[in-house]
Amino acid sequence: MSTEVRQMFSSIATRYDVTNEVLSFGIHRLWRRTAVRLSRAKEGDSVLDCASGTGDLALVFKRKVGSNGRVVGTDFCPEMLESAPAKAAKAGLQVDFQVADAMALPFADNSFDVASIAFGIRNVDDPVKCLSEMGRVVKPGGRVVVLEFGQPNGVFGALFRFYSKTVMPAIGGLLTGNRAAYEYLPRTSAAFPAGDRFLSLMDQSGAYAERSAHPLMFGTANVYVGIVR
Repeated sequence: MSTEVRQMFSSIATRYDVTNEVLSFGIHRLWRRTAVRLSRAKEGDSVLDCASGTGDLALVFKRKVGSNGRVVGTDFCPEMLESAPAKAAKAGLQVDFQVADAMALPFADNSFDVASIAFGIRNVDDPVKCLSEMGRVVKPGGRVVVLEFGQPNGVFGALFRFYSKTVMPAIGGLLTGNRAAYEYLPRTSAAFPAGDRFLSLMDQSGAYAERSAHPLMFGTANVYVGIVR
């Protein structure tokens, strides 16, 4: 992971949740629930959530797998994880949070039933390596789920690009004091492979027997699901 990206997330960590809620109008919560549904996680499963940040997706998974299931949330930025344990405790949920790089996961092969990453894979240095690592730690037949922004087309796409390039940096900068971070995030989203191009990255990893893309809100985001070989 690049030092610059880690420092950027460190600088916005304390205001990340409130800014995310404002900028997404709360829609990110629906998207995360959709990702968990498509993962087919069930009671008693073990789940690894990479780039877990403040723990939102990990908590949704924990509610799904129940007290008999295990959820581990990892992030390469310690500051992003700082608020996650308290958030889990407040919700009455037991989640194990650890600092770890998604491209070099400190877990044995076939350790989990599901692995996930939400809005984080575009920030890793090598997405194919990340996809390979996530596949490595998931049992054969298990699922890797990626939630990431896309590039919607048409009139809605034009509105989304305007919002991303002008409104997001202004509001994000106001709320966090780091406008550059909220210029970087939509810029990387616009440039990152989406749809069939992302499925090609999954193919390059060699980790998946099947893979599929599920567009959300006219392609504003996508949930990608890979079934591990």
